[in-house]
Amino acid sequence: MRTSRHTTHTTSATSATSALTTVRNLGILAHVDAGKTTVTERILFASGAVHKRGEVHDGTTVTDFDAQERDRGITIFAAAVSCDWAGHRINLIDTPGHVDFADEVERSLRVLDGAVAVFDAVAGVEPQSESVWRQADRYGVPRIAFVNKLDRAGADLDTAVASLRDRLGTVPLVAQLPIGREDGFTGLVDLVRMRALTWPAARDTYDTADVRDPDAVGDAGLRVEAERRRRLLEETAAELNPAALEEYCATGALSDGTLALALRQITLDGSGTVVLCGSAYRNRGVEPLLDAVVAYLPSPADLPPVRGLGPDGGEQERLPDPAGPVAALAFKVAVSATGRLTYLRVYSGTLRKGDTVLDTATGRTERVARILRVQADRHFELDEARAGEIVAVVGPKTARAGTTLCAPQAPLLLEPPTVADPVVSVAVEARRSADTGRLATALARLAEEDPSLVVRSDPETGQTVLSGMGELHLEVAVEKIRRDHGLEPAVGRPQVSYRETVVRGVSGLVHRHVKQDGGAGQFAHVVIDVEPLDAVSGAGEPGTEPEREQAFAFRSTVVGGRVPQEFVRAVEAGCRDALADGPLGGHPVTGLRVTLTDGATHAKDSSELAFRTAGRAALRAALRASVVALLEPVAEVVVTVPDDAVGAVLGDLAARRGRVTGSAGRSGTTAVTAVVPLAELFGYASRLRGRTQGRGTFTTRPAGLAPVPQAVATAVLAH
Repeated sequence: MRTSRHTTHTTSATSATSALTTVRNLGILAHVDAGKTTVTERILFASGAVHKRGEVHDGTTVTDFDAQERDRGITIFAAAVSCDWAGHRINLIDTPGHVDFADEVERSLRVLDGAVAVFDAVAGVEPQSESVWRQADRYGVPRIAFVNKLDRAGADLDTAVASLRDRLGTVPLVAQLPIGREDGFTGLVDLVRMRALTWPAARDTYDTADVRDPDAVGDAGLRVEAERRRRLLEETAAELNPAALEEYCATGALSDGTLALALRQITLDGSGTVVLCGSAYRNRGVEPLLDAVVAYLPSPADLPPVRGLGPDGGEQERLPDPAGPVAALAFKVAVSATGRLTYLRVYSGTLRKGDTVLDTATGRTERVARILRVQADRHFELDEARAGEIVAVVGPKTARAGTTLCAPQAPLLLEPPTVADPVVSVAVEARRSADTGRLATALARLAEEDPSLVVRSDPETGQTVLSGMGELHLEVAVEKIRRDHGLEPAVGRPQVSYRETVVRGVSGLVHRHVKQDGGAGQFAHVVIDVEPLDAVSGAGEPGTEPEREQAFAFRSTVVGGRVPQEFVRAVEAGCRDALADGPLGGHPVTGLRVTLTDGATHAKDSSELAFRTAGRAALRAALRASVVALLEPVAEVVVTVPDDAVGAVLGDLAARRGRVTGSAGRSGTTAVTAVVPLAELFGYASRLRGRTQGRGTFTTRPAGLAPVPQAVATAVLAH
């Protein structure tokens, strides 16, 4: 939970805090095709940052500037833009909505103070919108909801709000009422100020009227419904906010000012979600959305001090004070033939052009040659960046996403964003031996820009393997190699990343490591138990988030000091080494607990190296003696098809080892939800088009790991 902080300031500090209160750092989050990029484009247009509205279908939007984004019509890379509204500076990041690029969202959320979650008024909460909502939950990011596309056939605000309540578990506070439905959607009622806002077809600006005034708003039904919804909003706000409850109990109602303040506090503490509505494509509801961003989402001054580790390993706090020591977190790196841009969120201090900063993780110092304000693919020079700002810098050569850059005299290590394990791999080779070096450089640059891409060499085949978060993720990466580097690599068939896990372990496995080859020798004696870990990565349950860290637990029950603590840590390190390749097919091992139960040392020959070697060998032997099963990544798939194609789609899902978990009818179409092995989804888009005459669509999101059936496992291991 994020809370406001109260402290005593000097005059200069008060001025700095005042400047901070006019800054909003927010992201736009959504499922693919919910209208997220159009919302961003209309925000830029409404605020005057651009003077012509761009369109996704025309490839003319500001934030989707990459050639692949324009060709595919989706957001692939997080793009930063800025605009001004009502005396406030809004730094905005348009994030991808496709599941394959969820790590771009993760890195952005790590540095954002708030977010606008965009939902389709017809579909409501969709799989990826739920995933990004959970990502925002992990980082405690306050957010407001914008129900978009109210002009579409079948759009319904109440149904969309119900899906927020049911699927996201939040308490929605609906602050607006649509005027008209579907094609007749012309405006909305602001329930906080009780104003009717209507957008005439020929204008970009809106007209305002007092909804309580019969002369201004002639529709009596609209006035009655607005009063009823205002009453519901007041009651919900009073339930969640003590100050609002006090006024509500005393007067039976809430003033506009009290209601607005309550909605802000509810947003900041995360106890509810303010819901707005509109149609970004029709330019209706965007200005009230900007007003809500300023009114309800936090500034850097509203948040607790950032926490990190000091040089002694102890936790330290840094206030967002421009006069303090510099501390900034890199969240994105863009490398091109013309240079290297490192995107930063400055948490404290003032970063100036020419400053020397410390990379806390490596201990290296870097010089900041230039500071840039980013407007998608355009950049504007700055002399300095103060606490609370998001900028790009030129100069640092080794910084990666997650790197802390700080003042050398005040080291601080900030928590980096987490990186998910890749789930799909392809072999990538140069078609000509002369291009091998260029391909290696291109792959290294890809991995530098995107930490969720992993490049490795297969020890058995010698092939270079590129791993990522999905089939589209790898397609985009390979196409980037083609376009940016002029190469035509040979690409193998996608392969999923399997895991191995312990089904039945062993107890009391003894391993003695003795090595004597002249001089000091090596001696380590360990006894371990191995057992399955209870919680393994969601086990493929739909709606669960996959583990972002390896599922492994280690503990020691050794008593009497038979194994010193430093050697216990060495045994754990050795066990972690052994997890890299399992006994079935050399796949990483997950989902087990290792207990060190006994051991022995030698006064002269025992060392951390000896116990690490013993731990590695002991666990490998224990895994060979255990019952081990193969796991595969699975995905929750939502397939939306016409009613007459449901039977064919269900049969195809069954053939792909899919497990149907639900279905829902909606205006002539059916949405089928199933959990399907990721390996069975390669090429599914073309198969679905064929079975539905091009009328079917599907979305996916990770759903963890699931056991592989014995027959399939045998074929996988044989291959």
